[in-house]
Amino acid sequence: MDLPGRFEPEDVAEPIALFRRWLDDAAQTEPNDANAMSLATATASGRPSVRMVLMKRLDERGFAFYTNVESQKGRELLENPHAALCFHWKSRRRQVRVEGAVGELSAEDADAYFHSRSRKSQIGALASQQSRLLASREELEQRAMECEERYPGEIPRPSYWRGFVLAPERIEFWEDGAYRLHNRIVFVRSGDAWVKTRLFP
Repeated sequence: MDLPGRFEPEDVAEPIALFRRWLDDAAQTEPNDANAMSLATATASGRPSVRMVLMKRLDERGFAFYTNVESQKGRELLENPHAALCFHWKSRRRQVRVEGAVGELSAEDADAYFHSRSRKSQIGALASQQSRLLASREELEQRAMECEERYPGEIPRPSYWRGFVLAPERIEFWEDGAYRLHNRIVFVRSGDAWVKTRLFP
């Protein structure tokens, strides 16, 4: 496998372009979903939880993803709008950690993305009462069938299905090194600029 021989963060002053480069690299070698990331949220009192989600877009606003706001992560994001992300690309022996404040995307944005998904995925989002107790698999499948029959044409986006964007305040790049001499470079936002430092592994 053609693993990287040079730690690129040494040469750059801005982390987003570097993240895109690493993501493109990972897309060539990861067996599934190079855009998968762990999303850590916390309650207002600081009790944490974490799960895997998919990053759906990265632009000047930050890292975007979508969820049911009535789910555990949705509720926690609304009551404590700070979160952390972690991308781990085992095939590349690389990891990126991101921390920042989280805000909601517009209803128009959520509509556009919802309707870009497959019909089956839209039905699944409508049928699922995410994070609530479910008596059986059959109940979930029955709800999906009922939703499909109820909406033979366009499926309306449920009001609880929304988009969020994490505006990065801290981005850390990690790359595996021999004998645990790993490379760690951190970018911290300072106004409109980024301050770069190196950390012990």
